Amino acid sequence: MELAARVGSRLRQLRKVRGWSLSELARRSGIGKGTLSELESGGRNPTLETLYCLTTALEVPLSTVLYGLTPNAEISGRAVDAILTDRFESDAAVSETYRIRIRAGITQESAAHTPGTTEHIIVLAGTARVGDRSAPMTVGPGRHGSWPADVPHLYQAPSMDAEALLIVRYPK
Repeated sequence: MELAARVGSRLRQLRKVRGWSLSELARRSGIGKGTLSELESGGRNPTLETLYCLTTALEVPLSTVLYGLTPNAEISGRAVDAILTDRFESDAAVSETYRIRIRAGITQESAAHTPGTTEHIIVLAGTARVGDRSAPMTVGPGRHGSWPADVPHLYQAPSMDAEALLIVRYPK
């Protein structure tokens, strides 16, 4: 089963567990009902932004729909390519680790995640501008930064692609 079909199946399961119709999930996530139908049937490849909108509406971490699927499956967004490398769950939180590439010259804006979510980046190469949209921080190679992800935030690589590790922590 290809990645799109597996992700679509998980999205459908999560929606049905909540007793929501396609229309209800569309309303809560801001994603069109036709797009949702195509995603759930595996007929459309999901983008990183779309998956974050849906998982935030469903109040689950992104890894809930990605973990255990095709190894090294890459999900791309406007400026960020991400590979989920690990998921750790404790009584207090779910932590996800991603290997990401932020493509140069493009800004990716991320909507607020569930309350209390934080993001942490370690830049391996290049320079990243990340964090709160109103006051992003610049993080160079070998450096790290953290920001609240329950507010709108962004990812940029000003001059060349940035390679990094990203940890997203969702409290329970």
